Amino acid sequence: MRAPLRWVLWDAKDTLLRVRTSVGDQYCTEAERMGLSLSAEEVNSAFRQVYQRYSSQYPNYGIAQGLDGQTWWKGVVRDTFSQCRVQDPALLNAMAHNIYHNFYTSENWEVFPDTKAALESCSALGLNLGVVSNFDSRLKVILDNCGLLSHFSFLITSEEAGVAKPNPAVFKQALQKCGTPACDVAHIGDHYVNDYLASRSVGIHGYLLDRQKKYNLLDIPSEHRLTSLDGLLLQLQQHMD
Repeated sequence: MRAPLRWVLWDAKDTLLRVRTSVGDQYCTEAERMGLSLSAEEVNSAFRQVYQRYSSQYPNYGIAQGLDGQTWWKGVVRDTFSQCRVQDPALLNAMAHNIYHNFYTSENWEVFPDTKAALESCSALGLNLGVVSNFDSRLKVILDNCGLLSHFSFLITSEEAGVAKPNPAVFKQALQKCGTPACDVAHIGDHYVNDYLASRSVGIHGYLLDRQKKYNLLDIPSEHRLTSLDGLLLQLQQHMD
């Protein structure tokens, strides 16, 4: 007999919401406020290099090395601008501070058009909702500012948990908060390894949200794949019949 579904866990960035414009555009807007004129293309390229280096050297916001999300992100911003030939330490610190705090606001985030209806439909079915995200501690305020926080019973960010997806430990923390076996829980996310494979590795019903169809070549059962959240309700109801 199939266990009843009780919880739905959600990834956040690129599942529920996304950055409204490119990093290069947003960083250049801040640079313009400081009297600088930079190329968004150059800033984007520098950011990708710096972000990859920080992610490799200081994974999960450098928690294990004594850093935190704010210190980590400000370092990324400073090094990105430094790579674009901005050298004034006071200017670099000011832009890093401003950009870090700018991302708290809803102006920098776009909620996907299908997000709120999907969350409301899940709640209407009597399902409890939580978030499991490789994000820093700003996530709670961001979701609140974007009108999404009230849908969730709990949030787990990788910064606060001290462990990041795809490590199964972060999903085990979520299951403890759910207070139910993994077979009673579903997870929705956009990353094949971090969300789909990682959640399924602990027995959660993982669904891959593939809005851009970038995983088409992977052998994923069609009933585990979503191209939007519009089809989610039907998939979940199959676990509730």
